[in-house]
Amino acid sequence: MMLVLSLVLVAAVFFGWFYHHQMLLKDRAHLMREAIRNEEFTFRLPVKGLFFGERALQEALNETGKDIGGLLARNEVDSWQRLTRVLTHEIMNATTPIACISQAYLDNPAIAGTVYEEGIRAIRDTSRGLASFVDSYRKLAELQEPVLVEVSLVAFMEKIRVLYPDLEWHISIPLSVTMVVDENMLRQVLFNLIKNACEAGATAMDVRWKKELWVSNNGAPIPADVGREIFVPFFTTKKVGTGIGLSLSRQMMIRQGRELRLAERPLQGWQVTFVVS
Repeated sequence: MMLVLSLVLVAAVFFGWFYHHQMLLKDRAHLMREAIRNEEFTFRLPVKGLFFGERALQEALNETGKDIGGLLARNEVDSWQRLTRVLTHEIMNATTPIACISQAYLDNPAIAGTVYEEGIRAIRDTSRGLASFVDSYRKLAELQEPVLVEVSLVAFMEKIRVLYPDLEWHISIPLSVTMVVDENMLRQVLFNLIKNACEAGATAMDVRWKKELWVSNNGAPIPADVGREIFVPFFTTKKVGTGIGLSLSRQMMIRQGRELRLAERPLQGWQVTFVVS
């Protein structure tokens, strides 16, 4: 009798545990479904407490989410580059004749000193300004091909640090860590991240290696709705800003087969964290 009761108790405990485990798996599936629906492909659910087969599946799903996010980012960059190329071409075609014709009128002695001169000069200056404005955005569609070299991150970050002596720096990178990147492009990416941090009131930067390069600052946090748009070309929340810095930075990393993303959660003790992977 005792043996039967013991077996029943063990079975009840086992089925109770099994049911609880299945409910946890169901919750995981719901979280991943919601993340995909919201285009949050950076999700990484923990694997602790899973059987080896479930753990392998979850790790694969985590990596797949990351790969999908990177693929979408590349497609988005390609789309923006094509759009920017077309728009700049069409706008330049429209503004260049206006600037040339207005300059020709200004060079005509019959126009000098008349009531028309000021208006024609305004047309010329406006068309030139628009052409200059558009030309500055051509860099979004005309990035040079990266020249990949092996870069020591410790030495690289030391060169960056000395350029910003007013910032408090926290750098935690093992001496042996290197990245195969275009050094000039990576430098420009770091410059853009630091510039944005300073404009957001940051007084300290944290750069550390955790299988990827994590760059954090203590400036104003980035709201969730803004975080979803910060890599869109021309998007900016600044009163004075072009909105191409982060977009250009991401494009430069993608051209190297890498990625730049805003961390889902900043590292502890910091307000904003970007990841260069």
